[in-house]
Amino acid sequence: MSIPPLFRCPISLDLFTDPVTLSTGQTYDRSSIEKWLADGNLTCPVTMQKLHDLTMVPNHTLRHLIDQWLLMDAQLDLEHIEWIDRDLSFGTLKNNLQSKDATFATKMETLRKIKNLSRESDTRRHCLIRLGFFPLLLQLLFGSHRVATKFRVEDTEPIEEALNCLLNLSPCTQSVSLNMLKEACSLASMVSLLDQGSMKIKISLCYLVEAISSSLDTKDISLVLGKNCTLLQLLVSLLHQCSDQCVSDAATRAVSGLCTWESNRDNIIKEGGIDGLIRYLSNPDRSCASRALATIELLLELESGKKAVISNQNAVHVLVKMVFRVCDHEGSESAVNSLLIMSYDSLRVREKAISEGIVTQLLLLLQSQSSSRVKTKARLLLKLLRSM
Repeated sequence: MSIPPLFRCPISLDLFTDPVTLSTGQTYDRSSIEKWLADGNLTCPVTMQKLHDLTMVPNHTLRHLIDQWLLMDAQLDLEHIEWIDRDLSFGTLKNNLQSKDATFATKMETLRKIKNLSRESDTRRHCLIRLGFFPLLLQLLFGSHRVATKFRVEDTEPIEEALNCLLNLSPCTQSVSLNMLKEACSLASMVSLLDQGSMKIKISLCYLVEAISSSLDTKDISLVLGKNCTLLQLLVSLLHQCSDQCVSDAATRAVSGLCTWESNRDNIIKEGGIDGLIRYLSNPDRSCASRALATIELLLELESGKKAVISNQNAVHVLVKMVFRVCDHEGSESAVNSLLIMSYDSLRVREKAISEGIVTQLLLLLQSQSSSRVKTKARLLLKLLRSM
């Protein structure tokens, strides 16, 4: 069955997972409206009324209706699936993953079926979530070593599939289940996989860190990750993976996500995050360049971040090259603002920027279709450099 329009969030257009109602009477999914407000919007997305009261009231009635609909739909879906393939019933899939006697081939086939089901439709994905597949996959990946069915680090293929399944099941909405990562042994398992796993495993774990850091509901888990020095060191080392762009892109997204929360920023700077981001940007045509630049700009708000960027021998060269980017005005703004912050504090930075051709880059930027805000910052930087 398709999702009734009433059960879809007006922002994400996905099925509600945590519906909340604003003072305007409009209902949104909590994670979607929180992101909308965090981006600086102070209006109701549907009515465009100004929000004088940012209170979010949980819509328990709608949540109950969705739960009832999902249970009814799950039963119909189950009957339909079993009619096509009896090995696809949700109960059978769960038993295959939990069983000590299931063969490697059976577990792999089961994980592939779960992945396919989670991709086929929102309904089936939410059925898998409601029926407890998310915590089960977490337990298999990061659970206690005493759990007999837990995957071992060397079980590369099933771990890759299990992580794919996990990412398909909306991890940012699963705060209760993800609380297990606050436990030392579970977090150690995750760090071990990030250290010893295949490149696909490393990439998926980076996406998981990004997802955890993207929601206020999972903020406390993100802060736990941000205190783990080994985890941060591993992420930073992935930023230096020049030979594999997919890995360094994923690591950039993970580091950027962790930096969403102020408490994580100083730790990331201490573990070499600035140098890693500069190294990432030193390679041309990086798909996450704007995110890396925005993260550097954010870290420059801290004195430790400012010192780390200014002391990096390649930072000015890289940032100057990023000032005029035809297809990335956001990245240009972050590069200009970063150079402006650095130039106020350092004569060496101003001299280096001029020798790297910053004046030409700024003049090109002023003649482009960039926003007035970017151009204002470009003029401020030019004025600062004029004395040189």
